[in-house]
Amino acid sequence: MPDIAQETDFDAVLFALRMERSRDDLFGMLDRLYGRHPDHGRFVTALGATLKGAWAERPADLKRLDLARDLEPDWFLRPRMAGYVFYLDRFNGDLAGVLDKLDWLESLGVTYVHFMPCLKPRPGDSDGGYSVMDYCSVNPAFGTIETFEAVARALRERGISLCVDFVLNHTAKEHAWAQQAAKGVAAYQDYYLMFDDDTLPKAYEATLIEVFPDNAPGSFTHYPALGKWVWTTFNEHQWDLNWANPWVFLEMVEVMLFLANKGVDVVRLDAVAFMWKRMGTRCQSEPEVHMILQALRAASRIAAPSVIHLAEAIVAPAEMVPYLGAGIHAGKEGNLAYHNSLMVQFWGALATRETRLMTYVLHSHFPPVLANATYATYIRCHDDVGWAVTDEDARAVGLTGPLHRRYLADFYEGVFPGSFARGRLFQYNPETGDKRNSGTFASMAGLERALERNDAAAAETAVHRILLGHALIASFGGIPLIYMGDEIALINDYGYAADPDRAHDSRWLHRPNMDWTRAATAEAGEAPEGRVLAGVRRILARRAATPELHGGFPTVIADTGQNGLFAFVRKAPTGALVCVFNFTDFWATLRHEWVLSQGATSFHDALSDAPVGLDEGRLLLPPYARLWLR
Repeated sequence: MPDIAQETDFDAVLFALRMERSRDDLFGMLDRLYGRHPDHGRFVTALGATLKGAWAERPADLKRLDLARDLEPDWFLRPRMAGYVFYLDRFNGDLAGVLDKLDWLESLGVTYVHFMPCLKPRPGDSDGGYSVMDYCSVNPAFGTIETFEAVARALRERGISLCVDFVLNHTAKEHAWAQQAAKGVAAYQDYYLMFDDDTLPKAYEATLIEVFPDNAPGSFTHYPALGKWVWTTFNEHQWDLNWANPWVFLEMVEVMLFLANKGVDVVRLDAVAFMWKRMGTRCQSEPEVHMILQALRAASRIAAPSVIHLAEAIVAPAEMVPYLGAGIHAGKEGNLAYHNSLMVQFWGALATRETRLMTYVLHSHFPPVLANATYATYIRCHDDVGWAVTDEDARAVGLTGPLHRRYLADFYEGVFPGSFARGRLFQYNPETGDKRNSGTFASMAGLERALERNDAAAAETAVHRILLGHALIASFGGIPLIYMGDEIALINDYGYAADPDRAHDSRWLHRPNMDWTRAATAEAGEAPEGRVLAGVRRILARRAATPELHGGFPTVIADTGQNGLFAFVRKAPTGALVCVFNFTDFWATLRHEWVLSQGATSFHDALSDAPVGLDEGRLLLPPYARLWLR
């Protein structure tokens, strides 16, 4: 390391300062993880060289961005941040197609886009792109790495940050490392979790939970030609990496910084909960996972400090918050994590027309504010909706966990009497009773069924449910993420069942191609899609204009005393913003004294940017109302 006091090369000074800033966060964790490994010394030296080399290769415009974000470390917490998530081929064909739709993204108010898996996958079934065979190449169907870099630059020029998936738990069995392991190269076999017989796999499986019981039962695969059992948590073609091997950490840091130097702003760390294995446990969310994630974050802060990390940890509420940093990792681990519970509770309250469980869970399990981190809030994503409601939480509000989860699964499959939803089951496990659901936002919110019946009133109600959800995620705290097509109320795509590579996976039901003809209709303000598009644009515009929604301000859950209403208070230094949502299809009221007691002072709705009238001291809330009260 250079002597900072004597160094005249500004780049070298910056690197040295950032290394010192994050030295303990990085090497302290690595000492705990790998200190007893015989290669520890060589590994640490190699890692230092990797960080220095990645910084030397970092483009000048990205180094300027690094400096800007160092000076404004809350850039990702600001209300102008809003995300949009899509598959490249289903959005507009390929990478080049994104350039043709930059105006569309800007018109929505989007400042963050997530390209769903775009790195080179294995041929055939690739788990939707999450079975990666080359982290440093783009899927040839989408373009080249040079095109990727050009698109990232074009987005950056529009003030739009780019998020890309980086799968940490496993690689495709076709990856170069796996191919070397299959040839018997011992060093590469140690990159994975391989066993000579099934003794240890059987012992591990005694406490493991199957992820895809329908089409990929078990967590291990036997390869007779290889003479090994391989740990395959998700699918046979996805081999779990051995993160107890420090050279795996080094390899993944090299990839992460390569992507950062190509223009990635947000690294979405996929399947992180499963990275560390320990006998006698579920092998999920083990303490070492958080050590690894802190170390990866520190590596970014040294060599690519404008990059932030999004942890994909779809786990129970008590497990989720640590992925944003808790205890010794507070402020040092992830910058973003999916607020899966907010999504689950939204759909639960919509189906039951009551919010007791939602209020209890979000109050009990989530801190009002986080250090150097926030949530990625969403209503739908590329994945299924799993009914992550614990028996303990259900009992706390007088419900029975298994019955409540079964009700929600049946409701959103559309088979429960009186359901407004259209969806399908995903990965039903008869042994545990676990049922998950697939379906687009619009179809699950009732629009598909309403259109089938030519029921204009039901369609209008569905539109209000959709806008209720968008207003919720835009104000709760964090970065709201809109899944492609939700802004124009796309309904389920049943054509996936005719594709042999997708027929087994009902999640393709809610991954339709973007309908640009429907988008044009929506632009003209016609039909339900027009009202949804106008509403979404309005919500994001009002979010950007509402400083109380900064992600660094506390979100305090408030109990209105009414089962159909959900409320929280954004505690900004300039004053409170009281956000109220009616989850029922009937009118409700709130006494103005309650609103005042929560800190609102003017009865001005920041969402509609208009005053709110009172009727004999009561605030009147129509069905599916959403208010942000100053």
